[in-house]
Amino acid sequence: MIHYVLGRLLALIPILFGVSLLVFLMMALIPGDPAQAILGPYATEENLAKLRGDLALDRSLPEQYVAWLGNLMHGDFGTSYSLNRPVLDEILERLGPTLLLAGSAFVLCTFLGLAAGVACAVWQNGWPDRFIGLLVLLGISTPSFWLALLFVALFSISLGWFPPSGMFSVIDGGGPGDLLAHIALPTLTLALVAAGVIARLMRTNMLEVLRQDYIRTARAKGMRERRVIGRHALRNAIVGMIPVLGIQAGFVLGGAVYVETVFQWPGIGRMLVMAIQTRDLLLVQGAVLILAAGYVLLNLLTDVVQHVLDPRLNA
Repeated sequence: MIHYVLGRLLALIPILFGVSLLVFLMMALIPGDPAQAILGPYATEENLAKLRGDLALDRSLPEQYVAWLGNLMHGDFGTSYSLNRPVLDEILERLGPTLLLAGSAFVLCTFLGLAAGVACAVWQNGWPDRFIGLLVLLGISTPSFWLALLFVALFSISLGWFPPSGMFSVIDGGGPGDLLAHIALPTLTLALVAAGVIARLMRTNMLEVLRQDYIRTARAKGMRERRVIGRHALRNAIVGMIPVLGIQAGFVLGGAVYVETVFQWPGIGRMLVMAIQTRDLLLVQGAVLILAAGYVLLNLLTDVVQHVLDPRLNA
């Protein structure tokens, strides 16, 4: 197991290198002058030339990338020109709210998806299977940003049950209750789409397990159906779902970009959108690189967990 983990960690190096190159090229090849976008249309040529020099925009693309990558290797993500503060400090400050939102959504989507998948498999072709299948199809087909706008219009504006934006109330805000009220809608928005994917695959896994010989043997011995499902079928079906859960965790983390923008959640997603609008190259590159690294590490973690829970993979 140790050799497997070390091998996977070494494999992350070229992946992260490729991600850094892709992120850099995406921002570098966007049409327009970043210095002009940052300073505005009335900036003088002297100020533009100074900013281009500070951002290394007066060099060739390979030289810019090597300089940026060299700074990254020393832990220097650069300075945000739109916020006038170190990029890494800004990202770390926003990381907590994003992880809180994504973690809450992941827990919720895992619970809803697994429960729905088990219910569909147990009552295969029955009305629960068809009804839940319809809800799952709607969840998968609905864009998260549109669902967020719908929830704001329904639960915040029309019904007034939840606040429409922010992490805490501006007046007399703070405390667990206030946080729970603000995080409810963005968490539900992020969780529903991922829950649909988990439910469909869990249904497939569960049906495959229920057709195994040891399940028929357990039933033939007179074991209660609830115990057959919970003790034998569910445990083995969940092991096969671990890679899917890892992928959905990355999806939830990436989907926070849209949801945080709609709900004005003070996380990396909202910061990233503002950085793109202001053409803050270093801030965009740093944020995307951190999110990509988080996605890669999540997939590594799920692979390790699956190897621990399923000894057959180590054979």
